[in-house]
Amino acid sequence: MATETVAKPRTSARVHVQKFGTFLSGMIMPNIGAFIAWGIITALFIEKGWLPVPQLGGFGETGGKPNIGLVGPMITYLLPLLIGYTGGKNVYDVRGGVVGAIGTMGVIVGAGIPMFIGAMIMGPLGGWTMKKIDMLWDGKIRPGFEMLVNNFSAGIWGALLAMLGFYGISPLVTAFSTAAGNVVQFLVNNGLLPLTSIFIEPAKVLFLNNAINHGVLTPLGVQQSLDQGKSILFLLEANPGPGLGILLAYMFFGRGAAKASAPGAAIIHFLGGIHEIYFPYVLMRPLLILAAIAGGMTGIATLAVTGAGLVAPAAPGSIIAVLAQTSRDSYLGVILSVLLATTASFLVASVIMKTTKHSDEADLGDATARMEAMKGKKSSVSSTLTGAGASAGAASGRGGVGVLAGPVRNIVFACDAGMGSSAMGASVLRNKIKAAGFPDVKVTNASIANLSDTYDVVVTHQDLTERAKPATSSAVHYSVDNFMSSPRYEEIVDLVRESNTEGGTSDAGTTHGAHAADAPLDAAPAAAGAAGASANGSSDILARESVVMRGSATTRDAAIDEAGRLLLARGAVDEGYIAAMHEREESVSTYMGSFLAIPHGTNAAKDHIRKSAVSVIRYPEGIDWNGKQVKFVVGVAGINNEHLHILSSIAKVFTNKEQVARLEAATSEDEVLELFGKVNA
Repeated sequence: MATETVAKPRTSARVHVQKFGTFLSGMIMPNIGAFIAWGIITALFIEKGWLPVPQLGGFGETGGKPNIGLVGPMITYLLPLLIGYTGGKNVYDVRGGVVGAIGTMGVIVGAGIPMFIGAMIMGPLGGWTMKKIDMLWDGKIRPGFEMLVNNFSAGIWGALLAMLGFYGISPLVTAFSTAAGNVVQFLVNNGLLPLTSIFIEPAKVLFLNNAINHGVLTPLGVQQSLDQGKSILFLLEANPGPGLGILLAYMFFGRGAAKASAPGAAIIHFLGGIHEIYFPYVLMRPLLILAAIAGGMTGIATLAVTGAGLVAPAAPGSIIAVLAQTSRDSYLGVILSVLLATTASFLVASVIMKTTKHSDEADLGDATARMEAMKGKKSSVSSTLTGAGASAGAASGRGGVGVLAGPVRNIVFACDAGMGSSAMGASVLRNKIKAAGFPDVKVTNASIANLSDTYDVVVTHQDLTERAKPATSSAVHYSVDNFMSSPRYEEIVDLVRESNTEGGTSDAGTTHGAHAADAPLDAAPAAAGAAGASANGSSDILARESVVMRGSATTRDAAIDEAGRLLLARGAVDEGYIAAMHEREESVSTYMGSFLAIPHGTNAAKDHIRKSAVSVIRYPEGIDWNGKQVKFVVGVAGINNEHLHILSSIAKVFTNKEQVARLEAATSEDEVLELFGKVNA
C-alpha cells in the first residue's frame, strides 16, 4: 500500500534571517551594560570628553610612557571577549563559553582592532565544536578521570582554536570589516546614507533589525567610535523618532482602540525604548511604512549634516539611552535628528491616515497577532495594545499576565533546586494532562536558576512566582500552594484543552520553537529519569533501610534532620546537604499537600550529593509543618534525574486517597516499598 508523504512546510528566508538576528542579539544584548560602561568612560575621559583624564582616556604620557587608559583595552579586549564567551555559553553552557573566549583571543591578537564580528564567529564555533568533542567520549570516561579529561580537552582545543583565529579567521574578518567600512564611508561621502532607511525601517517591522543592527552596524560603529570618538551608525536603527511620529498620527487621526492605545504606546516606545510597540500600527496600514522611511531618512540626513553621533550603542532605543550615549559635541544634532524624524514621520503618516479609509478598532488585535506570528513568540508589550494580558490573568487566577500565541507545547514546573517539589508537581500535572488526552504536551521540571524564556506555561509555588517571572516573561504563569492537589492544575488542563483543540492538535507532535533544545538538564521528565536509573543500575535509590515506619521527631526541623540522617547513612550526601535542607525550608516550604512533605537541599547544594537516594519516614500522629499536618516525610537527594521515577511513584500514591490510607495502615517496610513500585523490595 502506498505511503502518503506529507511535505514539511518550508521555512521562509525572513524566518531564517530573524533567527540569525536573534542569535546575534543573544550575544550582544547580555553585554550591553559593558558597552554602556565603555561609552560612559569614553564620553567622560577621552581627550575631547567632558572630564579629560589622560590615565583613563588613554592620551598623553605619564613618566615618559604613553598612557594606555581604559578606553582602548576595553574595546579591544574586554567587549569582544565578553561577546565570545556569551556566544559559546549560549551554545554549550559555561564550558562552551570558556573555549569560545579562548578562540576569540586569537582573533583579537591576530587583527589588532576591535573584533566584534570575529568574536561572534569564534564564540559559537568554540561552544559548538567543544560540545561535539565531548559527545565523542560521553559516558566512556572511567570514574575519577572526568576532571582530567574535561580540563585538558578544553585547554587543548581552546589553544587550537586560538591559533585558528589568529592565522585563519582574523585576516578574513579584517578584510570584511575594511570592505564594509569602505561601503559606509562611500555612502557618507556621497550623501547616500539616508537611503539605508529604505531597508532598515521595513526590516524593523519584520523583526529583521537584529541581524542588521548587531551583525553590521554595531561592530562598524564601535570601530568608528574608537577612531573618531563617535559614530552615526549607532543611531541608524535606534532613532525613536520614526515610530513616535506614527503613534502621534494615530493619537490625532486614529479611531477606536488604536487611537485610545496610542498614547500609552508612545510612552513605552519613546521613554522605554521598546520599538516593537508601534509595529502593529504599521501592520494595520502597511502604507505607513513610508512614514517610517521618511522619518528615518530625515533623521539620518540631520545627523550627517550636523556631524553628530553616539559614542556607544543605545539599547534599548529609548531617548534616555540615546542622550546618555550622545557625544559631547553632538547633543544639538542628535536632538534635532529625533525631532525632525518625528516631524517627518508624523506628517507623512497624517496624510496617509486622512486620505485613506480604514477601521482601526477592529484590526488592532489582528495586527498584534500578525506581529507576534512574525516575531515567533508572544510580545512582552502586546497586552498594552489589546488589554488581553490583564483580562486573561484575572479570569484564570494566574500568577502572571502572559498570553499564549499558539498551542501549549511545553510546561515547566519550577522550584528552587529543581529536584524534589518541582519533580513531584510535574509528575502530578503530567498525569492529569495525559489523562485529558494530550500526551504530546511536554511537562518538565527545572530549578528557577535554569529557566529560560522558552516555555509556554510556568508553574511555581506562590512564594517563587516573582522570581520565575523575569526569566520567563513570555509564558503564562500559574502559582500553587498545594503541589499534590492544587485547583490550578485543572485550570492548566483546561488551558491545554482550549489552546490545543482549535487548530492546534494537527501538529501536536512537533516542538514549539526551540523549547526542547533549550530545556535544562534537570528538566527531564520523570520517565526519562526512570530510564536513566535503570540504565545506571540505580535501583537502590529507595532501600528498605531508608524506610522508617514510626519517626521519632516531633517538630519540622527535627523531621528534616531525621530524613537527612537517613540519606547520610546511605552515603548519598555529606553533612553540608542537611544544612542546605534547612536552608531550603526557610525560603520555601516543601509541604506538598496530602500529609506529605519532601525536604531537600537548595540548588547550590548539589555539590554535597554523592549519589541519588530517597528516604521515607512515617509519623502516625502527625507533626506540625508550618501550620499543616504532615504524616509522611520524604527526604530527597538526586543526581542526573535518577530519583525522578521514585518521586513519580510517590506522587501517584499521594494523589490517590485510597493509596494514602493504605500507607497510613501499613505495618512493614515491604508494604511501603510495594506501594511505591516494589523498588528494591
